[in-house]
Amino acid sequence: MNKQNEQRDPLTAVKPKLKVWIGTTAALAISLALAGTALHQSSSKASEAPAPLPTVGVSVPLQRELESQLSFLGQYSAVDKVELRAQVGGTLTAINFKDGDIVHKGDVLFVIDPEPYQIKLSQAQAQLEAARARLGLAVRELARAETLKATDAGSTQNVEQRVAERLAAQAAVDGAQALVRDAQFDLNHTRIVAPFTGRIGDHQVSVGNLVAGSRGGASPTTLLTTLVSLDPIYLDFDMSEADHNTYARGAQGGSNKVAVSQGDATDYSRSGTLNFIDNALDRSSGTIHARAVVPNSDMKLTPGGFARVRIATTKPQPLLLVPDASVFPDQTEHYVLVVDQAGVVATKAVKVGEMRGGLRVIRAGLDAGDKVIVDGMPMAHPGAKVAMHAEAIKYADDESAPLQANVK
Repeated sequence: MNKQNEQRDPLTAVKPKLKVWIGTTAALAISLALAGTALHQSSSKASEAPAPLPTVGVSVPLQRELESQLSFLGQYSAVDKVELRAQVGGTLTAINFKDGDIVHKGDVLFVIDPEPYQIKLSQAQAQLEAARARLGLAVRELARAETLKATDAGSTQNVEQRVAERLAAQAAVDGAQALVRDAQFDLNHTRIVAPFTGRIGDHQVSVGNLVAGSRGGASPTTLLTTLVSLDPIYLDFDMSEADHNTYARGAQGGSNKVAVSQGDATDYSRSGTLNFIDNALDRSSGTIHARAVVPNSDMKLTPGGFARVRIATTKPQPLLLVPDASVFPDQTEHYVLVVDQAGVVATKAVKVGEMRGGLRVIRAGLDAGDKVIVDGMPMAHPGAKVAMHAEAIKYADDESAPLQANVK
């Protein structure tokens, strides 16, 4: 009977196994569900954690006692420039310099064959000696004539004649002396010397050439070379009418000191003196010409070279400075990014001035205690909250003693 029932109901034998499998599956599903819930809760907590604030470097503006200045681009020119030409003609026998040398006042640069002029001087000196001999004879003859007249042995006519002869002899001596000086002048100018210290150009005539000379330049002369002075040197520049008015209003006590920066330099290491401002504006350009004198003892400044020049227009006064990269243009205005006590970024409109010591002068709009963003600008925008760290602002001309602007 039992065997018959088992044959009739084949599921009866597998029911226990089915129950075990269903139980295992349910437990696994519950475990997965619990794990998923835990993972979701963990992810939610992670997403709810605040992101770190962007960090920017901030500093209060650097404060310096500085004068207001005007800046110009100028060009150097020689104080003295001369074309060396011969005053006497003849054959060039010597050139005593190398092209481009620094020569000194009195150096012999060229020599023209002196022999013809030496001969002329000897002839003039011989004439002078003969004239002096005739003058001596005339003086003695006059003395004898006066002695004879005093003893009534001579006539007044004889004395007068001897006086005329002495005067003629004296005139002959004077004429001979002039001829000697003339011949000596020519002989001296066969040696062409540097009239001042400077840099010489290239020679235009070679040894052996015949050069033409003229004392007064009345006839064509031969150009030998050029010479320019170097120390001091002029720095020429032009002021606009507005800049000239600013300078005229702001110059204190007739101050005429200027600071000069070489063309490719960044510092104003040289100084000079403003010694000339023209007496009228150029109507075509609206500018007025000015000139400074700059010492050049090292001979490194060259006529024709360019330089930047600054002129102080006011006495030193407190100014605020920030890095130029911290100033942003906004149409016709400028602004800087500042951070308040709560760490929120904001903008401040400012009025900017010139560059000084690698920094931008702020004329208005910024307070001495404002925390200006000087580093990390791309991570900051108005209204954002940021973390801050202190940065130092350095004045380029005094990096050996930089001023630290601390966050307060």
